[in-house]
Amino acid sequence: MHTNNGPRYGLAIFCFIALTGSAPANLSRRAPQEAEQKASPEMDRLKKLYLGSWDYTETYSKTPFYPQGGTDQGVYTSEPGPGGNSIMNRFHSHGAVGDFEGLMVITWDRKENAYKSYVFGNGFPGCVVQTGQFEGDALVFRSDFTTEGEKIKLRNVTRASAAGKIVSEEYIAREGSPEVLMMRVDATKRP
Repeated sequence: MHTNNGPRYGLAIFCFIALTGSAPANLSRRAPQEAEQKASPEMDRLKKLYLGSWDYTETYSKTPFYPQGGTDQGVYTSEPGPGGNSIMNRFHSHGAVGDFEGLMVITWDRKENAYKSYVFGNGFPGCVVQTGQFEGDALVFRSDFTTEGEKIKLRNVTRASAAGKIVSEEYIAREGSPEVLMMRVDATKRP
C-alpha cells in the first residue's frame, strides 16, 4: 500500500520552521561535527561538569517528605543531546528510601539567559521545570510548584567537589517554612 505523505511532511517542516526559526537538523547540509561545534559556551561549561557515567549515593534528611531519612545507591549517565545543545541525564537509584528512575534534560535558554532543566521521574506525573545559573563554581537551579494545594520551593546546588566528583544538594521549603536540606547526592565519575 502506498501513501503520499509529501504535503503532510511539507506542512510539518513549515510548522517547525515557523515555530523555531530554523530548519530541522536533517535538512541542513552541515556535518554533525559542525552542528556540535555551534553549541554555546554555556553548554560547554555544563558538559565539563556533567558528561560521563557516575555512581552516586543519595542521602535523604528526615523531612515531612522522607520522615525516616535514609540512603539509596544509583547510577546516572549524562550525554550530549542533539547538536550538543542539551544534556540528557538518565538516572536510576534504589535502596531504603525507594526505587527512582528518571530523565533530566538541561539546555541553555538564550531568551531567559538561563539554564532550563526538565526533570521526569517515575514518582510524579508531568515534569519539574527548573531555572538555573552558575553562581561562582556552583550550578544553582530553582523551581516552585504546588502539590496538594501547598506551594513548594526547591533549590538545587551542584558543584565539583574534587576531580571526578560532584556534590548536589536539594533544598526544600514549604509555604511559610524555612528552607531545609532534603537530599544530598555524592557522585563519582566512572573511568
